[in-house]
Amino acid sequence: MELLDQIYKAGVVGAGGAGFPTHIKLKCNVEYLLVNAAECEPLIQTDKYIMRHNAEKIIKALTLMAPLVGADKVIIAIKGKYEREIDVLQKAIQKLDSKVELFYLKSVYPAGDEQVIVYEVTGRVIPPGGIPLNVGSVVSNVATVLNIYDATIGKSVTDKIITVTGEVNNPTLLSVPIGTSVSKCIKAAGGLSIKDYCVIMGGPMMGRILSSDEVEERSITKTDGGIIVLPADHYIRARKSLSVQHIINQTKSACIQCSYCTQMCPRYLLGHPLRPHKIMRAISMSLDHSEEIFKEALICSECGICEMYACPMGISPRQVNIMIKNELRKKGVKFNTTLKIIPSEDRDGRQVPVSRLVQRLNLGKYKDIKFNDKAIEVNVNIVNIPLKQHIGKPATAIVSVGDDVIRGQLIGEIKPGDMGANIHASISGKVTKVSQCIIIESSEVIL
Repeated sequence: MELLDQIYKAGVVGAGGAGFPTHIKLKCNVEYLLVNAAECEPLIQTDKYIMRHNAEKIIKALTLMAPLVGADKVIIAIKGKYEREIDVLQKAIQKLDSKVELFYLKSVYPAGDEQVIVYEVTGRVIPPGGIPLNVGSVVSNVATVLNIYDATIGKSVTDKIITVTGEVNNPTLLSVPIGTSVSKCIKAAGGLSIKDYCVIMGGPMMGRILSSDEVEERSITKTDGGIIVLPADHYIRARKSLSVQHIINQTKSACIQCSYCTQMCPRYLLGHPLRPHKIMRAISMSLDHSEEIFKEALICSECGICEMYACPMGISPRQVNIMIKNELRKKGVKFNTTLKIIPSEDRDGRQVPVSRLVQRLNLGKYKDIKFNDKAIEVNVNIVNIPLKQHIGKPATAIVSVGDDVIRGQLIGEIKPGDMGANIHASISGKVTKVSQCIIIESSEVIL
């Protein structure tokens, strides 16, 4: 269990999603160890960069992870179009005489959804409301695997590779200390190229629009991968800014029950009983959320195809599903089904090509931007590090205001075995605030 202990001490969490603590996730016995290398969201290039520059480290980490979880098959699921990344991974596999395999995914959205990856690679469908463990698999993001390698050499999670693109003067990849402000990241990418703008934290589909205050206050966490700057009047902002009540009112008058949201839903196409159009019909009739149909919202992946791509009337089943999910989870409601899950025969023909999605989202202007092959290293004088950057409990601060800390030092602790992750100082300096976040300031002159 030495590797698990190293992962725990380093504070490794799922780097590409909700931040599930990795020392908990890898306490399992599975047949398949799968790596998500699909870079799911359009415009984001973080994982591609990580693979190009750290291929041997990734393969070495997987070699250590496989016996830990008992996996007979170790497979990196990567889009077939990523030729440069495939080349460096193949060379690393050959050099290290590794049994790691590559599986080539289509360039469709959301290829990086873990349920999609599991089905594509293994042919097994995770049951609705289930997890990969239910079908003998465990999935880790490629950035998580790199952090696991770092953990084996005593390096904690203190930095993050971030894509900053869109309406900035120098779209680029940054290497930043965790806790760096979003505004600092935008400045490091050359600053804004337009006056009226909006900022998306994450990808264009599942990312969140930040308010102007949040741009200044929001800091980079272990799970972040991208910052996208778009014009203030962009289609994506308009779609994401609608209130749930507005959507419900809109549904009552505009939903034509075409069922496109259902027919193109990735989970529905996997055979899951998720029917967004029926949920929207029920919401338009003001039915109580305890009705059976609303439980289907619990298996929504929130991928955004229904709201950003499928609906011809501009309605957002995704946001309604999120609202319902939150209500039902507070009540302890879970989704259960006895149905036999069979993927749709029409699945291949209804998948959404990324190229078509980019055009639909009016992002064509940004899709072929060439980044420098080396990420810009950003140095900062101040970081604001949240004690909760993961699923589970927040870490408990073990430093006080006035303490001097060094980069990599443990500043927030989770007990071994608890659902959570340790937090470390990302710069050296003095602790100036301890609350839900820890602020560290350095007197070092940053040019």
